[in-house]
Amino acid sequence: MRPSRQGRRRLTSRLVSLLCVLCVFVALVPLGSILYTSIDRGLPAVNVGLLTTSGPPSVICAPGTVCSSGGINNAILGTVLLVGLAALVTFPVGVLTGVFLSEYGNNRTGRGVRFLVDVMSGVPSIVVGIVVFSLMVALANAGVIESRYIFSVIPGSLALGLIMVPVVARTTDEALRLVPTATREAALSLGIPRYRTILRVVLPTGGAGVLTGALLATARAAGETAPLLMTAFGNSFGFQGLDRPVAALPLVIYYYGISGIPRYETIAWGSAFLLVVAMLAISLAARITLARARAHAAGR
Repeated sequence: MRPSRQGRRRLTSRLVSLLCVLCVFVALVPLGSILYTSIDRGLPAVNVGLLTTSGPPSVICAPGTVCSSGGINNAILGTVLLVGLAALVTFPVGVLTGVFLSEYGNNRTGRGVRFLVDVMSGVPSIVVGIVVFSLMVALANAGVIESRYIFSVIPGSLALGLIMVPVVARTTDEALRLVPTATREAALSLGIPRYRTILRVVLPTGGAGVLTGALLATARAAGETAPLLMTAFGNSFGFQGLDRPVAALPLVIYYYGISGIPRYETIAWGSAFLLVVAMLAISLAARITLARARAHAAGR
């Protein structure tokens, strides 16, 4: 006896639900493996000395001397500096671009800018590093800047900023599009100018989504390695100026991880654990901020 149409629909629904659960499980396995490995191998390497000292560990220690265990204090400060400088420029540019796309982008120019932002979002980070490096070399050859700026904090922050801009812009655009049209019309009907409506009504209403995008862009930039290899370059000391190379956690993980020296690899795992924890903290902060904003909006 053939099953009824309703029975076939129920069977198809259950099969699709099972397939979705399996896909989620397949996606969670590698993510869980990365998290478990980072905790298992990185957590034992984290100590006060790792966080408060700078420089590589001593591979061979002379008799009667104190063997340095190494630290990543300079890398932590360098990461904060690079991402912080990038954010100072990126957030205003990204938010204003998102405002333009949301409020004034319903035309050919807006569609072109949106397409450009989408393309920038998909550009590999190593390409961004090459572009910034080539730009700095061209400026140095032209005599606009001194050659010491080629590998320094400035191009490193510029590369991270180029990665962050499209993320902030697209997130801001999507967040402001969720603001009801009636909210805009109500403000405009009161005689409020459009620019003030955007600043005082639209942006505060979609502020949670904008903040979420900023946090996600920060998390992505803090974990980038490829562009920093060609710009910030890294060093074993603390901050020496904006015109000098600077260390960062992704660079420490890369350089120490491929060294083949157990002491160096231990520090690389500790740095990886701290970076994963920082990314999780930023992502959770973004989720909590967005959830509270939605709950507040629903309670109105």
